[in-house]
Amino acid sequence: QVQLVESGGGLVQTGGSLRLSCAASGRTSSDYTMGWFRQAPGKDREFVAAITWSLGWTYYRDAVKGRFTISRDNAKNTVYLQLNSLKPEDTAVYLCAAYEGTGRAVQSPYQYEYWGQGTQVTVSS
Repeated sequence: QVQLVESGGGLVQTGGSLRLSCAASGRTSSDYTMGWFRQAPGKDREFVAAITWSLGWTYYRDAVKGRFTISRDNAKNTVYLQLNSLKPEDTAVYLCAAYEGTGRAVQSPYQYEYWGQGTQVTVSS
């Protein structure tokens, strides 16, 4: 199984930036898809971005295209989410998630087998 630990959240002003990290451990030799989701109080968990581990194919929610960038460091078993041009509506707990394999519905939280604890991102107006 895989253990995921997020970090890097914080308080920023509108237009500011943050970089979130997700450190993974306990991985097998299988290919993985790793993603970021976010959840605000009283709202459903929603997809933000995903990346495949071996080839680095990326996927983004329309609302964050051009502002957020997902990347990974294979040697460090770490996935990153660079958050730029932040808006108050980006405020949420951001969660890292993973599943074995690729090619499934990356935007669905039901595809993911492993989840981190979350890190809070708050954007002030």
